[in-house]
Amino acid sequence: MKRRVTTFLVPLVAVAMLGLAIHHVVSADRPSPPLAPPITPARAPFNAAIAATGITEAQTENISVGSALSGIVLDVFVSDEKVGTAVKQGDPLFRVDDRRLKAQLAMAEAKLAAAKAQVAKLESMPRPEELPASLARVATAKANAARVEDEFRRLEKLHDRAVVNDQEFITAKLKYEAAKHEIEQAAAEHRLLEAGAWEPDKAIARAAVVQAEAERDDVKVEIERTLVRAPVDGEVLQVNIRVGEYVSAQSNQTYVMLGNLGRMHVRADVDENDIARLDFRAPAVAAVRGNAGETFPLRFVRVEPYVIAKRSLTGDNTERIDTRVLQVIYEVDPPRKDLFVGQQVDVFIEQPAPGEAERVAAERAKMTAQR
Repeated sequence: MKRRVTTFLVPLVAVAMLGLAIHHVVSADRPSPPLAPPITPARAPFNAAIAATGITEAQTENISVGSALSGIVLDVFVSDEKVGTAVKQGDPLFRVDDRRLKAQLAMAEAKLAAAKAQVAKLESMPRPEELPASLARVATAKANAARVEDEFRRLEKLHDRAVVNDQEFITAKLKYEAAKHEIEQAAAEHRLLEAGAWEPDKAIARAAVVQAEAERDDVKVEIERTLVRAPVDGEVLQVNIRVGEYVSAQSNQTYVMLGNLGRMHVRADVDENDIARLDFRAPAVAAVRGNAGETFPLRFVRVEPYVIAKRSLTGDNTERIDTRVLQVIYEVDPPRKDLFVGQQVDVFIEQPAPGEAERVAAERAKMTAQR
């Protein structure tokens, strides 16, 4: 009896397991019902449109402010609390350590003062106090010459009467000649003193002043370069610098980001496969991610005529990253206050009707010729 139960039970279990396996395979092959997207994607309001991905940016583009000089940051005039505030062109943003340059400026100013003093000295020559002494030397030379001449004349008479020998006479004559030359030397030195400084010496001194002024101005320019100022009117978008941090002139880091948000721009990446169908003057709209139901109009500004590799990625699983795009700049018109720089938007550009293809091609050729 037990043997008969086992004989029938084993096949029944096998059949049941086979049925379960078949049911599992059939259930797995059934297509899953489509899931609703968590966020409704934006739709083009045109019958035919070219879709592109865009990034919002400032009207002046996003300006990454760097530093002309490397060094430690001494002051930051736009701290985190001032992000979002407006600045005017020339407003200070931050200052790099300028203490060594200020010491060099003091040295340069001292050198300039010495050069100017040298010019003043040469131009004031001769000193009034030196003229009497020079005249006295001339008078002394004349008096000495008169005394020597008197001695020579007396020896000359004695020599004619053979009272003195030739050697004494020649010695007296040479002393007399030397005394006359001493008068000439003293007179020449007096004329040189009265003439003042030599003009070429003055020119050299003036050139030294110009050189010292240039060195001083060079240091002043370097000190001015330590103060980083706003290049344009705009708004502080980001601050990535703190007091005490080191900044490098060769760094690609953004220390302060500025931008003019008076008119927000959208930089749209148009796939190279859509360029042939693109009409730059066609109406265009954009929709912010997360609010696909609302679109806002765009006004064409310009096209950057250089096709680049795609850099702005949406993160979609089906997105191709090995494509090249043409960047078209649009302006948000009218302006919107609810947009932030760097937001990703979906851009839709109306595609021209088949009959408008020739007009679009002609306009593109005209724009190319104007470039």
